[in-house]
Amino acid sequence: MVKSITANPQGQFSVEDYTVFTIMLGISTAIGVYFGFFQKKEKQTTEEYLLGGRKMKTFPIAISLIASQLSGVSIMSVPAEMYSYGAQYWIIAPTMILITMIINYIFVPVFYNNHITNCYQYLEDRFSPAVKKFVTFTYVLNIYLILPIFIFIPALAFSQVTGINIHLINGIVCGVCIFYTMLGGIKAVVWTDVVQGMIMFVSCFLVVVIGVAKIGGLSEVFERAAAGNRLEIFDMTLDSTTRQTFWTASVGNLFLWTGYLGLSQSCVQRIVSVPSMSHARAALWIFCAGFIIIMTLNCFTGIVIFAKYFDCDPIKVGLVQKADKLLPFFVQDVVGNLKGMPGVFISCVFSAGLSTMSANLNSLAGLIYEDYIRPFKLFKHTDASANTTMKLLILVSGVYCIAMGLIVEQFGHILQMVVTIASVTQGAVMGIFCLGMLWPWANKHGALWGSASSVIVMSWIIAGAQVAISNKELTYPPKPTSVDGCYEYGFNVTADEFPTLVAPQDEAEFSIYKMSFVWYSTVGTFMVFLVGIPVSYFTGSQDMRNFRPKLISPLVHWLLPEEALQNDFSMKAENEKLNPEPIKEWTFTANEAEKYKDRHGVIEQTL
Repeated sequence: MVKSITANPQGQFSVEDYTVFTIMLGISTAIGVYFGFFQKKEKQTTEEYLLGGRKMKTFPIAISLIASQLSGVSIMSVPAEMYSYGAQYWIIAPTMILITMIINYIFVPVFYNNHITNCYQYLEDRFSPAVKKFVTFTYVLNIYLILPIFIFIPALAFSQVTGINIHLINGIVCGVCIFYTMLGGIKAVVWTDVVQGMIMFVSCFLVVVIGVAKIGGLSEVFERAAAGNRLEIFDMTLDSTTRQTFWTASVGNLFLWTGYLGLSQSCVQRIVSVPSMSHARAALWIFCAGFIIIMTLNCFTGIVIFAKYFDCDPIKVGLVQKADKLLPFFVQDVVGNLKGMPGVFISCVFSAGLSTMSANLNSLAGLIYEDYIRPFKLFKHTDASANTTMKLLILVSGVYCIAMGLIVEQFGHILQMVVTIASVTQGAVMGIFCLGMLWPWANKHGALWGSASSVIVMSWIIAGAQVAISNKELTYPPKPTSVDGCYEYGFNVTADEFPTLVAPQDEAEFSIYKMSFVWYSTVGTFMVFLVGIPVSYFTGSQDMRNFRPKLISPLVHWLLPEEALQNDFSMKAENEKLNPEPIKEWTFTANEAEKYKDRHGVIEQTL
């Protein structure tokens, strides 16, 4: 009698597993109900709904950032990346230290010194309303393209271990997320993230520990991984067409993650919801440490999966359809006999997806209301009407995510797809903020043309790459896997039936369409500078006489001429009397008077 490749085949989700999973959803719902109905009896203001009154605690915000950045895509697809392509992707973990430094010392001071809570408002203050509208539109479009993927991945895992229809569970869990995000606002988002982050860490840790024990210890895991060439993390190849190298994993992800973490409204909204800049910096450093731990654990999970199936690839024998489904299959195998453990794991994946979805829904609703609904003055603005409108926006966006699951189901490698979609606009966003904060002479023309050029060029490159992929001209063959031991499990297969895939070798000149998708954000960022700086120069550089130094990162204040530096310390009361500006209404701002003063040059010592 042959043994089974897995001791707990698909479909054996126990009563205990369903119970654990239901409890997780119940806790998330209860948090939303608490903050929606019981936490405060007085009327909830818009600032309270979106920013928690700017009194959020440092540690919960840090955990919320960890939970929302490590989405279901990370939990499911990073181990798949390790299994298929090796450990090179892990370099992103130590790279996060540099990313955190950049955000803390370039972006955060500018946001706090200018009392920015809607990060895209900075672009209006620094350049013009047109620049803000363009970048805001690209952000909204990008989120609507990518958000359905974040919540669909957990449904994929649940379907793999239970056999339940993937769209049914996707609809149920999206409904729970919509409910608590609508009711509780940012406080519900943050505190559910804290609970979900703890679930993520505990379940990933337990799965890895039990998996290592069943394989035979760490030495056996590393021995098998080394034999399968899965431990190379310093591939210094300079070929930009290679999928993952040291340079793509470090430099490429530096640009991608800096923009994603430091310049997306869902993250900035939480970073500025703590009382001060020092609290924000502390939260980001806590996030950095947590990210490194969880990402390392995630990457190691992929290595453990490879070690478990090193001599019989479940994909090749048809037990798993694609690499993104390997992790739930592995969980059923190694901990399926422990009642409740598969439920804990599925709760982990759903926790990651829910935290990402809720954070984005909350910030998206605020952004759409502020930029696309409020200016039309369709109704009188009050905190109550604003909150009601944003709740309806969350509902509509959530229903959209459920419907888009039908399309997401057709995608191939999820991690590659997510990075590709994000990169259409991520480089432009990263580039325009860096241009504004690091190059004082950049003007509105350079910013608009630079960001627009970046989006156009990246759309062209990515479209060409997708055509190349569909024509089989661009492929990323995974590292070899073995089927030598499959006969022990009753599979009559040989290695000859699975020829080694090799990327097509084109003798022609280099094609930009074949560039690794990890470089997209980097190229997009530099496109903004390549176009923005010359256009700014030829259209008349930024006038320094009326320039506010607080719009530039403190790190480059030494570049400013003396006349610009004096602007922060000079009162221009007479000019203000001659040319009074109306106080702008801000949905996100608590102290209108303070913001008004800062926008008009009141003496204030800057960082």
